[in-house]
Amino acid sequence: MFEALTDSFKSAINKVRFADDEKSLQKALDTLKKSLLKADVHHKVVKDLVKTIEIETKQGGIGKDSFLKSMKDNLTDILTAPGNQGFVYASKPPTIALMCGLQGSGKTTTTVKLAHYLKRKQKKVLVAACDLQRLAAVEQLKQLCTQNEIDLFFDDNEKNPIKIANSALKRAKDGLYDVLLIDTAGRLAIDEELMEELVEISKTLTPDEVFYVADSLTGQDAVRSASTFNTLMDITGVILTKYDGDSKGGVALGIAKQLSIALRFIGTGEKVADLEPFLPERIVSRLMGEGDLITLAEKTADVIDEKQAKKLTSKIKKGQFNFNDFLDQIESMKKLGNLKSLVGMIPGMSGMAGKLKDMDLDNNSEVASIKAMISSMTKKEREKPELLNNARKKRIAGGAGLSQLEVNRFLKQFKNAAKMAKKFSGKNGMKDLQNLMSQQDRMQIPR
Repeated sequence: MFEALTDSFKSAINKVRFADDEKSLQKALDTLKKSLLKADVHHKVVKDLVKTIEIETKQGGIGKDSFLKSMKDNLTDILTAPGNQGFVYASKPPTIALMCGLQGSGKTTTTVKLAHYLKRKQKKVLVAACDLQRLAAVEQLKQLCTQNEIDLFFDDNEKNPIKIANSALKRAKDGLYDVLLIDTAGRLAIDEELMEELVEISKTLTPDEVFYVADSLTGQDAVRSASTFNTLMDITGVILTKYDGDSKGGVALGIAKQLSIALRFIGTGEKVADLEPFLPERIVSRLMGEGDLITLAEKTADVIDEKQAKKLTSKIKKGQFNFNDFLDQIESMKKLGNLKSLVGMIPGMSGMAGKLKDMDLDNNSEVASIKAMISSMTKKEREKPELLNNARKKRIAGGAGLSQLEVNRFLKQFKNAAKMAKKFSGKNGMKDLQNLMSQQDRMQIPR
C-alpha cells in the first residue's frame, strides 16, 4: 500500500538529508512534485502542497528535519477531511449504513469485510441483500456471509429493493442488531433510473451512514464519480478498495482535498480481514516508511486470545515451543489478513514489504510443504522436536513428498526462530527487540 509514494518520498527526503542549501531543496521539491503527479494526484493539489512545503521548510531552516516535518504535517492535514473516522454508531441501534458505488468497485465484498470488522468488535451485524440488478449478486452475498458466519437478510421472491430494505430494517430492530448494512445495486455509470432507486432507499431508511465504495485503481475517475454520488446522496464517508493492487495512491489525497469527504476505511487485500480504518496520522506514518505499530497491535488483539497468548509466551520462555504451537500461529496469522500490509506496519520494514508478493497462507506452496512435514510427524514428535533424528527425518520427508534436505532446512529455521523468540521473551527481551528495530530503522528510514 502506497509503495510508489513511500519510495518517492524517501527519495525526496534524501535530497536534503546531506545538504541544507536552496539547490538541494529544489531537487527535493521537484522529486516530490513528480511523484505526486505520477500517483495521479490532481495538479492543483500538488501545486499547493509543494508550495506550502517550500515556504515552511525555508522558515524552519532548510534541512531534512524541517522538510520532513512539513511533509508529514501537510499530508496529515490534507487527509484529515471533515467528518468522522472509522465507524460511528448511532445513539439508538441499529446503526444503518447504506453501501453504494459503481459496479466493479468491490462494493459487495467490502460490505462483507465491514460486517466482519464490526463483528470482531463484538457487534451484532445484519447484512441486507438489496442488489437485484447484477446477476448472482445475492448468491455472492449468501456464500460470503455463510463462509464468515455473518447474518444475511434476503428475499428471493421480492423484486423491489426498497421493500427488502424495509423488511431488513424490521428484522434488525426485532433481532436487536447493532448494525444494519444495506448492499445496494452497483451502477455501471451514473444511471438516472438506478440513482433514483438509491435515493429512494435512502429517503425510506434515513441511514446514519452513506458509504461510497471507490475503486482506488481508477484514480481521478474515482474522485469524479464520488463527487456525482455526493451531490445526490450526501455521502458521509468513502471506503477505498484494492489498495493492495497497483494503486498509485493519489486517489486518497484527491477525495480528501478536492471533495472534503472523510476517508473512513481502506481495503488492503482480497481476504475478508483485509479492511482497516483510515486514520490519517497512521497512514502518513506508513507513507513516510515509519510503520504503524498501533494498528498492527489492534489487529493482533482482535484475533489472538489473551489466555492463549500468555500460555504461548510461557512455553516460549521455557523453550517448549513445538510444532503444534507453530500450526496454531499460522492459523492465527490467516485471520490478520494481508501479510504484505502487516509487514509494512513494522518500523523499518516498509522496504521489505515492497519486495514481498502477496502471501496467501491458504495457497502458499511453502506453507503447504511445512504443513505436510508436520502432518507426517507422530504426536510425540510434534510435541518434542528434539526427538527428530536422521531416521525420523527420512520418514517425515517421504511422508511429505519432500527431500531430507528440505526437511533439515525447515527444522534448522524452526530451531533458530524458537531460540530468537526465547531470547526476546527474557528479561532484556524488549531492550534487545528495540535495539534490533533501531538498527533496521537507521538502515532504512531517513530521519
